[in-house]
Amino acid sequence: MTGAPARTLLLWCPDWPVLAAEIVDGVPATGPVAVLHANRVVACSERARAEGVRRGLRKREAQGRCPQLTVVEYDPGRDARAFEPVVAAVEELVAGVEVVRPGACAVAARGPGRYLGGEEAAAERIIEHVAQSCLVESQVGIADGVFAAGLAARAGQVVAPGGTPEFLAGLPVEALGRSALADLLRRLGVRTLGDFAALPAGNVLARFGFDGALAHRLAAGRDHRPLAVRQPPADLTVTAEHDEPIDRVDAAAFVARALAERLHERLAGHGLACTRLGIEAVTEHGQELHRVWRHDGLLTAAAIADRVRWQLDGWLSGSNGRAGARPARPTAGIIRLRLIPDGVIAQAGLQAGLWGETGEERERAHRALSRVQGILGPEAVVTAVLGGGRSPADQVRLVPWGDERVPARPEAPPWPGRLPPPAPAVVLPSPLAATVHDAAGEPVVISARLAVSAAPARLVVGTGQPAEIVGWAGPWPVDERWWAPAEARRRARFQVSLADGAALLLAVESGQWLVEAIYD
Repeated sequence: MTGAPARTLLLWCPDWPVLAAEIVDGVPATGPVAVLHANRVVACSERARAEGVRRGLRKREAQGRCPQLTVVEYDPGRDARAFEPVVAAVEELVAGVEVVRPGACAVAARGPGRYLGGEEAAAERIIEHVAQSCLVESQVGIADGVFAAGLAARAGQVVAPGGTPEFLAGLPVEALGRSALADLLRRLGVRTLGDFAALPAGNVLARFGFDGALAHRLAAGRDHRPLAVRQPPADLTVTAEHDEPIDRVDAAAFVARALAERLHERLAGHGLACTRLGIEAVTEHGQELHRVWRHDGLLTAAAIADRVRWQLDGWLSGSNGRAGARPARPTAGIIRLRLIPDGVIAQAGLQAGLWGETGEERERAHRALSRVQGILGPEAVVTAVLGGGRSPADQVRLVPWGDERVPARPEAPPWPGRLPPPAPAVVLPSPLAATVHDAAGEPVVISARLAVSAAPARLVVGTGQPAEIVGWAGPWPVDERWWAPAEARRRARFQVSLADGAALLLAVESGQWLVEAIYD
């Protein structure tokens, strides 16, 4: 993570999921189109944006803003398959192209800048060639590092060497692509990447963790990983030879899954994980095909298999893009497939999970849980993710096994009104109605100024028997979202211990006592 980032040229195709739907499925991108994933808009056409459709909107709200909206389901395989002609067109002019994601690819800017007459001339030449070969509009950004080049591409800008920190300084913190971190930074008064980069690196690491430290490096114009990484040892590469040439996509998908698991197991055996994947194929007639996929995180076995399947689909389907030009379908089936872990990092320093982070045990557990999900559905296997919040229910989020483990709320704020430790052992899915009386048998009430009418003495949960309260603490007031009347919530919480040894977390809301959680 040392050294200045290399000059990087990144080509970006705006609204690529929409264009991919047009190329593959014939959906006209000139009309109002929205691509949805998990019932939310992830991409939309220019016409849809003019009607008020934005990323993150729910399907119903997007259709309410634009009744003529054409809805397309998100398909990463379709996006990757349609992007293959674009990558091939770029590769005709420059060498060493890396696919960042479908719709964006990067290359070191030094070579094209030299033999195409400068960086700006190289950018114009690549854009023109992609437009002529694939009939796809694109933008190119050049800056120091992949992250800054991606932001420069959105503005179609060539950042002068050494000017990347100044270019990034004025951009909003949302440009980091980390919504939870950006929301927290804004509440702390940090609004631009320059403000964030000015914070001491040690304090950022202590407050926001490792991911926050990586974002801090990006904000300062220092990529956490170079574009071209070292070559791994030769024994990490896996190869599959086939007597019968593979010329069908379904057969290629089966081969991709088996080969991806072999590669992942080999890496796991060395305590390594892959961040950049090279895919090589040789046809029966000796034609050689090669592509590199880049990933910002660690490539799991499933992620490796997906990228290999997408790439083989792009090669074997012979997708010709809009212009009917290259790349053409191979003249023969594939007889040799090779996966090369171009970028690897050690996992030895990571904390072990329930079954360990590397090795056969974790893979067996992953396969077993994935099999249960395949039978019962993705929501059948969930794991808990701790986050921020004021109540115990707000601090725990259940996510399906295999999904990104992101907390619903960031942990970093001090969260006024949060309960003191220890945390309750059991959080009830639905609070239970209760009544609390004082020693004289009168109901205990809480005034608007949080004054308790009398000391709680007896508790009745639902229609159960009264229980004696031998100790209590509180109230802890919570007044949330007071600025939005429809979502406002005001309550006070108490901790009580009962004569039978039980301890409960109670809440008073709109005059009603509720049991929210149980302590060990």
